[in-house]
Amino acid sequence: MRSYCDCFQCFVKHALESARLVTSDEGTHERVLRAVLRKSAELDMRQSPPAMVQFIHGVIRRALKDADPYRKVKERHNALALKLLPELERRVRRAKSPFSAAVRFAIAGNCIDMGTRRALDERYILDTIARAAHAPLFGDIRALVRSVERSRRILYLADNAGEIVFDRLVLGRLPREKLTVAVRGSPVLNDATMADARSAGLVGRFPLLANGSDAPGTILEDCSRVFKSRFNEADLVISKGQGNYETLSDSDKHVFFLFMVKCALIGRQLGRNQYELVILERGRLV
Repeated sequence: MRSYCDCFQCFVKHALESARLVTSDEGTHERVLRAVLRKSAELDMRQSPPAMVQFIHGVIRRALKDADPYRKVKERHNALALKLLPELERRVRRAKSPFSAAVRFAIAGNCIDMGTRRALDERYILDTIARAAHAPLFGDIRALVRSVERSRRILYLADNAGEIVFDRLVLGRLPREKLTVAVRGSPVLNDATMADARSAGLVGRFPLLANGSDAPGTILEDCSRVFKSRFNEADLVISKGQGNYETLSDSDKHVFFLFMVKCALIGRQLGRNQYELVILERGRLV
């Protein structure tokens, strides 16, 4: 997926947001913003939005001299999600279709996205998760279940911190012997890294792999050799989040995309409204 003019307002928002997370100094805010504006003019809009964001957040981190400006935010989101997890697990076990309920809550967890929403307060997250139990789920979850049963190797692409805790609801219902869970190789935005997987309680429970990249999506040419090998070997990829959709929607792989529609542009492309929960098979609603 290419980038559009609308994407640039998000790039500017990222610059100010990241700077304000690190310091209250207005001079630093201006310096970061100007650096991002200068570099934005050089970007190739044929690239995907995550490729553009990867470049811009490299500029932001260097300007701030901070390798992970979202570190404390991610810690708060992981802690909140872990607090909610036991009750959600009970609700999933009691559901008529536990796997479907688990998928709903995991997709609702995709609301924890600092790339698309500046105000991510606890009430917004709690309300979104509460609505997920009864919100429409667009897409064919039965096709996902059938694909899981038929597959020999499953690669699960995690997205954000906090959200990765809710992924445990789904991961625990996938065959562990088939499964690998991938996270980002280095910090970018509030995307989940191996440190977040550890905080979220995934280490020791599921096979884990860092993808070797600091893009807020899965840009294969930027990923490690080990990750690319695991991606190529998988006969089913379960992909969380918009960033992974934006970078893999044209892939020839058998990919199920699970995310909340947060970008109005993507919503128009899919014929869906913002904040709806979707499952796409090979980039299409089925």
